[in-house]
Amino acid sequence: MARPEIAKLGHVALVSSDLEKSLWFFKEVIGLEETEARDGVHYLRAWGDFQHHTLSLEAGDGGQVRHIGWRTKRPEDVQAFRELLEQDGVEVETVKAGTTPGIGEAIRFPLPSGHQFELYYDVEKPKADEHRRSVLKNQTYKAWAKGVSPRRFDHVNIHTDTDAALTYDFLREQLGFKMREYVRDDDGNVLAGWMSVTSLVHDLAFIQKPSLPSPARLHHISYWSDDSQDILRAADILKENGLRFIGPGKHGISQALYLYVMDPGSGCRVELFTGGYLIFEPDWEPVEWTLAERDLGNTYWGDTVSDKEDNNVTIMA
Repeated sequence: MARPEIAKLGHVALVSSDLEKSLWFFKEVIGLEETEARDGVHYLRAWGDFQHHTLSLEAGDGGQVRHIGWRTKRPEDVQAFRELLEQDGVEVETVKAGTTPGIGEAIRFPLPSGHQFELYYDVEKPKADEHRRSVLKNQTYKAWAKGVSPRRFDHVNIHTDTDAALTYDFLREQLGFKMREYVRDDDGNVLAGWMSVTSLVHDLAFIQKPSLPSPARLHHISYWSDDSQDILRAADILKENGLRFIGPGKHGISQALYLYVMDPGSGCRVELFTGGYLIFEPDWEPVEWTLAERDLGNTYWGDTVSDKEDNNVTIMA
């Protein structure tokens, strides 16, 4: 039997201490479309996302992420991952089909860092209502209907105060992630890694930061726009709505253009993202950055993330 594989990043389940503000931010400012609302949970996606949702929002005490979801390549991969994980002593929870709207049977489990992942294959791909539907058969919604209007969900960036090596090994060996670029300290430890299961430079970034108040943290989620003009337009929209942001700038690692803004309801940081490069080489060798080069890796040019970043990082549940 072929080794199970993850196909793509699926969704993030976010809890907000001010749901009304979060819905305003993600729907009206960022411009995500609501697929449905059920039992107090709102399910959103970008105009180019196909599956039921890429972000869910619900009310709760403080900003939290319940789990990060990933879609497998084949239906049988869900069970195959379960068997591999349980063989390695990982506690795996079964989630019945339909527990989360639009998603079939899934499994949930913790990374060594404590972050909760969910794997599933079966998804619904609901069509948009007629007044929101694109005339293009290969596109879900009309583009530019409102707000920033990014095309699709792109990646997540998570942090930990634990030994990152355990989680890097887990992501590679158990889940099949490939290291694309990384930062190594003077003692030889990998402190930050950009990893993917697709041709993207990263579907997931994982960074060790000893000063964090808890081991499992979310730094940001990211939505992709088509080009640099979209990011400049996003800056205008954020400014008009009274939101502070970091950027625009360009990362050295990934070579992508970025802009960061905080959801005022949950405290979740959102990166608006474009550019960069894709990896098609089967023998790609991970790119190493040293601590001395880290500033260049983070910010090739533009507004520096580390200079203005605060500690309002979303807590993983």
